[in-house]
Amino acid sequence: MTRLPVAPTQGSVVLRGDYARAAADFRISQTYESYTEDEHDIWRTLFERQVGLLTEHAAPEFQAGLRLLGVDSHRIPMLEEASERLQRLTGFEVIGVPGLIPEADFFAHLAERRFPVTVWMRRRDELDYLVEPDLFHDFFGHLPMLAHTVFANFIQAYGAIGVHAKSPAALKMLARLYWYTVEFGLVTTSRGLRAYGAGILSSSGETIYATKASGPARIAFDLQRVLRTNYLIDSYQKTYFVLHDIEHLFDSVLAADFDALFELADQPAYESDARLPTDQPIVSLAPS
Repeated sequence: MTRLPVAPTQGSVVLRGDYARAAADFRISQTYESYTEDEHDIWRTLFERQVGLLTEHAAPEFQAGLRLLGVDSHRIPMLEEASERLQRLTGFEVIGVPGLIPEADFFAHLAERRFPVTVWMRRRDELDYLVEPDLFHDFFGHLPMLAHTVFANFIQAYGAIGVHAKSPAALKMLARLYWYTVEFGLVTTSRGLRAYGAGILSSSGETIYATKASGPARIAFDLQRVLRTNYLIDSYQKTYFVLHDIEHLFDSVLAADFDALFELADQPAYESDARLPTDQPIVSLAPS
C-alpha cells in the first residue's frame, strides 16, 4: 500500500528531495537525464500494475485523462510535455518540486492553476509502501483528473480558499477535504463505485480495497462531515466519501460559506471510523 501525508501538510515526514536547488516558490527542474534505468524500470513496474486495475476500479474521467496525457509504461514521463497537454486541455501548468512544500506555496500554486509534481522516484523497496509523495504518485495519481475541466476548476478553487485560510484549524479542515476527495475520493457510476483519488489509484492494494472490500464504510459526500472527519495516514481508510459525480464536488465547494464552516473547527472532530445518524451509506455496488 502507498501511504501518503496530504500534500499541504508536512507533519513529521523526513523530506528527502533536493530542496537546496529549488526556487523561492519551491519550483525545481526535472533534470530528466539524471533518472537511472532502474528508476525507469520502477516507473514501468508501477504503471503496468496500476493500469491493469483501471477498467474495473477507476472513474471514467481518470481513465480518459490518462489517455489524454499520452504517457505509457516505457519511460518516466517528462513534466514539460505533460504541462503542454494540460495547458491546452484545462489551463493547468505542471511544475516540478523537490517534495512536500509548505501550505502557503502549495495553495498559491493551485490558485494560479499550477500543480506541483515531485521529481524523484521511489526506491524499489518502496513499491508497496511510501511515506511521502514521489513522481509516480503525483503524476499517475493526480494529473489524469486535471485533464477534466470541472475537477481542474475545483482544484483551483480549493487553492484560492487555502490562500485565504490563515488559522491552523482552518488549514486542518482543508487538509481533510483534500484527503477525502483529491487523495481518497470515490464516485458513483453506472457500473458501480469507482475511484478518482490519487492515493487510491497509485496504490494497487487500496485500489481494490476502497472500491470492493466489505470492511470500510462508504458514505455519501457531505462537505461539513468531511471537514470535521479525521483521517488515517498509516493504514487503509475506514471511511470513504462518495460523490454523485465530479460536478457534485465542484458545486459543493463553490456554494459553501467557508468562513462559517471554519467556525466549526472549535467543535470536536469525528474519528475516522465514526458513524453518524445523518450519514447516508452507499451500500449498492453494481457489478463491473
